[in-house]
Amino acid sequence: MSSVKRKIKVLIAKPGLDGHEAGAKLIARVLANAGMEVIYTGPRQSPEGIVAAAMQESADVIGISILSGTHLEFSERILSLLREKGMATVQLIVGGIIPPLDIPVLEKMGVKGVFVPGSDTRDAIKLIEKIAGGDSDSTGQ
Repeated sequence: MSSVKRKIKVLIAKPGLDGHEAGAKLIARVLANAGMEVIYTGPRQSPEGIVAAAMQESADVIGISILSGTHLEFSERILSLLREKGMATVQLIVGGIIPPLDIPVLEKMGVKGVFVPGSDTRDAIKLIEKIAGGDSDSTGQ
């Protein structure tokens, strides 16, 4: 019997009008180098488009990168859409310029992790491995 772990699928997206992609591209590369399957949707995505892409790709985790100050609104909408679509097991993490006072608000909302500039990318890898599992399938895909 094979005990090969399946790859964790992470969808990285830039919601809203913010087009600054450096952080999103960096974390996508870091996660891919850590052995995860990463889907990067690019900038200017709607919450509906992000959730639709996560559904199509069977993502385990959605990571959104926000620098525009709209993290509360976008996180709330994405989490609501995940519940509406029966995808409540898909976890949401947020990265970007997040005021410290908003972090507990995001966590209470259901966001599983918040990463700000200077965060250690190893912490993101560990958190994603913890919240997504990666050993529930033995297909090796």
